[in-house]
Amino acid sequence: MELELAAWLVSAEAAPWLERAAREPDPDSLATADRWRRDLPPQQAAAVLGQVSLRRSGVHKLGEAAHALFLTRDGLEQATRPAVSRWRAERLVAAGASAVWDLGCGLGLDALALRDAGLAVTCVEKDPVTATFAAANLRTAHVLVGDVTELSDEVPPTAAVFLDPARRTTRGRSWDVADLSPSWDVVASYLDGSRSACVKLGPGVPYRVLPPQAETVWVSERGDLVEAALWAGPGSVGGRRSALLLPAGAVLEATADSPEVGPVRGWLYEPDPAVIRAGALGALAAELGATAVAPGIAYLTADHRQSTPYATAFEVLERLPYRERDLRAWVRGAQVGSLEIKKRGLDVDPAALRRRLAPKGPNSATLVITPTLSGAAAFVVRRAAG
Repeated sequence: MELELAAWLVSAEAAPWLERAAREPDPDSLATADRWRRDLPPQQAAAVLGQVSLRRSGVHKLGEAAHALFLTRDGLEQATRPAVSRWRAERLVAAGASAVWDLGCGLGLDALALRDAGLAVTCVEKDPVTATFAAANLRTAHVLVGDVTELSDEVPPTAAVFLDPARRTTRGRSWDVADLSPSWDVVASYLDGSRSACVKLGPGVPYRVLPPQAETVWVSERGDLVEAALWAGPGSVGGRRSALLLPAGAVLEATADSPEVGPVRGWLYEPDPAVIRAGALGALAAELGATAVAPGIAYLTADHRQSTPYATAFEVLERLPYRERDLRAWVRGAQVGSLEIKKRGLDVDPAALRRRLAPKGPNSATLVITPTLSGAAAFVVRRAAG
């Protein structure tokens, strides 16, 4: 989108058009576009309808607040969920920060949470169109437009820093730190411990690149693993790795211990993905008195159920051989029409296997397929309430 068009879209002149477009049942349809071009120039019509479409898409991630925001497709894809933004802002405040520079602020959504937490926020954004939208979202007159690398000398040494480096290349979204913008060297330079700093990275960031002086928190929001947050400065512990589960706020710190391995018992636990990625399986196993079902497999098992926010518990009802003919016979005999298949550590496509098992009937069931100490097996399980 051109800068002039973006400036018009956030202006008072465009506001009535956005309100009208919000009432369109299908802003993406060709018929709607043709109708709107009778009243507005084609570029303006496309911009208004596209903005309404993005806002509706953004509700799933950003909540109803998305209807009042100015969005881009790339910016929405990289945007932080509100609960995560609030947690990050609260942690910066707890660390003693009063002012923060959001270097690469994108659409300004993290800056909104920082400001709402009482922090004085200075925003920097390289792309002029995105900066225009960020200023509108923040209802501020100015967002600094420029390269973070070139503006680094302007960041006061006493200010905290938040960085959400762009992870998109011409090939699409990338999780390789070599593709970050600003570069990984620039990003890592803010994690030297001299100031409060937080860097948002993809949850798959390789362990080998994590600076030893930084603390890493893998964040899960309602069971979705959404990011790895690297922290340095006051309140952080270098080298510590942990899992954070939102909205509950439960934190499980990783230990060096790996869980022992034992036979499958009366209960199976499926750990939250943040627990797995943080390497906190050993800590969770110790908390539950559980063992792993096989080396390197992220299912835990115990004799009794314990309530935990860090894993979903399943009662083991039956063990079946991991052979399709046996599974098909069981599905047919149990009259299972709705079949959930979970698996780890085996080369099997659950969706394709479900089709081959041809479930049909009034009942529902869950199968967990996993390696065990005595070989691959399938377990009929029942998800624990709550």
